[in-house]
Amino acid sequence: MLSLHAASSPAFFLARADLGRLLDLLREDGRRLIGPTVRDDAIVCDEIRGVADLPAGRGDRQAPGRYALTERADERLFDFVVGPTSWKRFTYPPRVPIGRARREGGAVSFGPPETDAPLLAFIGVRACELAALGVQDRVLLGGPYTDEDYRARRQTAIVVAVQCATAAPTCFCTSMDSGPEVRGGHDLALTELDAGFILESGSPTGTALLERLPVTAATVDQAVAAAQQTAAVRARIGDPLPTAGLHDRLLAKLDSPRWAEVAERCLSCANCTLVCPTCFCSSIERVGDLDGRDAESRRIWDSCFNPGFAKVAGGNFRARVQDRYRQWLTHKFATWWDQFGSSGCVGCGRCITWCPVGIDVREELLAIAPAVPAPPLPAAVEDVPVVPQEYVPTRVVDKRQETGDTWTLTLAGLDDVHAAGRPGQFLMVALPAFPPAAISVSRYLPPDGVCLTIRSAGPATTALVGLEPGAEVGIRGPVGVGWPVDVAAGRDIVVVTGGSGLAPLRPLIDAVLADRARFGEFHLYYGARTAADMLFRDELEAWAARDDLDLVCRWLPGRGASVTTSGGAARSTVSAIHQATWDGSNAVAFVCGPERMMEATATALAGKAITPDRVYVTMERHMECGIGLCGHCQMGRFFVCKDGPVFQLSHLGDTFGREGI
Repeated sequence: MLSLHAASSPAFFLARADLGRLLDLLREDGRRLIGPTVRDDAIVCDEIRGVADLPAGRGDRQAPGRYALTERADERLFDFVVGPTSWKRFTYPPRVPIGRARREGGAVSFGPPETDAPLLAFIGVRACELAALGVQDRVLLGGPYTDEDYRARRQTAIVVAVQCATAAPTCFCTSMDSGPEVRGGHDLALTELDAGFILESGSPTGTALLERLPVTAATVDQAVAAAQQTAAVRARIGDPLPTAGLHDRLLAKLDSPRWAEVAERCLSCANCTLVCPTCFCSSIERVGDLDGRDAESRRIWDSCFNPGFAKVAGGNFRARVQDRYRQWLTHKFATWWDQFGSSGCVGCGRCITWCPVGIDVREELLAIAPAVPAPPLPAAVEDVPVVPQEYVPTRVVDKRQETGDTWTLTLAGLDDVHAAGRPGQFLMVALPAFPPAAISVSRYLPPDGVCLTIRSAGPATTALVGLEPGAEVGIRGPVGVGWPVDVAAGRDIVVVTGGSGLAPLRPLIDAVLADRARFGEFHLYYGARTAADMLFRDELEAWAARDDLDLVCRWLPGRGASVTTSGGAARSTVSAIHQATWDGSNAVAFVCGPERMMEATATALAGKAITPDRVYVTMERHMECGIGLCGHCQMGRFFVCKDGPVFQLSHLGDTFGREGI
């Protein structure tokens, strides 16, 4: 065996017959080998036992919507292009336990899953796939939330990369600066030649493996042949997609008619996201026993193409296929930069090959955003400490019915972290066997209590409002961006809301009334469909009696009753603002309600000289994780659960009010 430390060249040669020794060493270390093998008429990543399972003499032919295996005249093992599966299946599996819960009488308990990440060795990872692993590292390890299952799998995995020796018409890694050359993120890199393999170490682990292999120093001819082979692949791929300035070009075309045109072909089947090596959108699945006592939470793959992915209590904010396709494409090539500091695409071409109708993402990008201005600068993403995300049990101490379908639960006994929220923030609230619900805090009760006002709108919220005092729930948070109360100091305040939208605004109202001298005039507009739909009626009447608060509500006598329209509560409230005589040039507005109502309100406020930089709105989206990871709440470049739910209207820009975002 050659001493690596005495070698003058960093490249070494391993005879073809000795490749099995490398695989044996990895298995002897207790690792499962994951490599390319033939299954179901395709070359896929799956568990292998040795060299015999590799696709010797097999290649592939790929085109938009087309894939076929081919026979080669040689016995090469890695002379094919990426298949339908990626290493994501093993680092971020389709279904993974993430938590356990138990309900015993009125008490609940939560705990981590009983999991043991396997020791893995990935064989045959291409340059674009190494880049994809790097993208997922940035998303799942480099942000405010660390996926512990992913961390365990990635930290122990050994990566044996392979330099590409061929390319398909669907490849565009050169455009995404992710290949075809292996540049990093590997332990060993192989370049396959007819006689064997050029080996290079990429880590101390790789060097230790090389020390145990019967390698020789690579000759000059071997090194030149390896370099020429990779260069030929680069030349074959070319640069099919000009990406300079793509971020800005794409976001400037959110109203392009091409979205509707591609939707005529798109089946919304989610194939593109399932084969993608970087897509991370997920949902939470709860599995419980028959009596509902023990439950397990599992993270499962989901897709922004699925019709139910964007469902909220008020409907589906991406009901059209064109909206879902736009969401996927703009996230990959534009807003991923804003969120994670890189592109979400590595140019592997899987989404093109495995699209049943052959939609070519490169063709769509060139049609939608053809200009080539200067490229955007990537946003910096810094490593941050892991944020604990365990649910903790909390007791319900009181319950009050507000309307026919809405109740307020009072929780007490919270620790300092969970009790120290800000107006406008929310808690993730969970019961075993039910999906978690994002519930705005409707009142803070120092030193250790909160109120949650919950409308029964589905199985989870129905279960929550069915709890009685003494029962326990699990909470996580508070999370999200709240109402910036301090920006209103010394200014007039306008609060506009309707129905259940009063709940997340009540802590702001509490804060203003508790320190009333800090603020100027206070105008509160509240609308409801009927008097029976009003929240906190007793408090509304008490507020109406104050001299330092101007309350307009059509269902309170003398408080806006003169405003009559046939357009319902929202139109009534907006009309009242139009008819108001106050001057908003020194006012800050806080608005909560359906998006169409908030759009109309923003227009009315503008007529009162309240500019968008002084208007704050709260956005509703489907929120499952509460940490900006599962993807359900994405709205353009924002994750509502992390970047919101409260936004400055000017910060939202043209994202606000745009259909399907």
